[in-house]
Amino acid sequence: MALPRAPDRLSDEMAAAIGHAVAGFGFLEEALKRAIFSLSRQQLGEEADDKALQRWLRRMEEIADDTLGTLIDSFAASMRQAEVQGRDRLAEDLRAIRLNRNLLCHASWRPGRKPGHWHPTFINTRGERYPDEMDPAAVHAIHAETLRAARRVVSIMRGTGIDGEWAGLDEGG
Repeated sequence: MALPRAPDRLSDEMAAAIGHAVAGFGFLEEALKRAIFSLSRQQLGEEADDKALQRWLRRMEEIADDTLGTLIDSFAASMRQAEVQGRDRLAEDLRAIRLNRNLLCHASWRPGRKPGHWHPTFINTRGERYPDEMDPAAVHAIHAETLRAARRVVSIMRGTGIDGEWAGLDEGG
């Protein structure tokens, strides 16, 4: 029985680009969680009874484990309830980022036809293959778009006036 083929080693530049993009997706997830917290807490109001507050707190605990797709859907619903301006465009941008996240996090990479390019072997949930080759510049563009969207999410969160602490930061950090 033949051993499976070893994966091709990505160029350092491509690996670094993918690593930065993945870190950007993590930052976006954290920003979405905080924004959902802020928007939903704002909607709860100051006069919330104990039962409503406990229900809200349980939901906030649940979102800690939500996937990016679920967080995007929850954030879009929170924006709709809060009547945030520009929410449809942002929700659309976030859904495109989710597709790019799935591609970059789950693809197997093979050298492309052009030097410095890589072809992601990936089939999405609709059975579609990613047709194009990518180079580090394309991955950097995805990373930049992810950070732009995360900044928009953080801006919405800060607009509520409810700005909790970022995960992992302590008093001295």
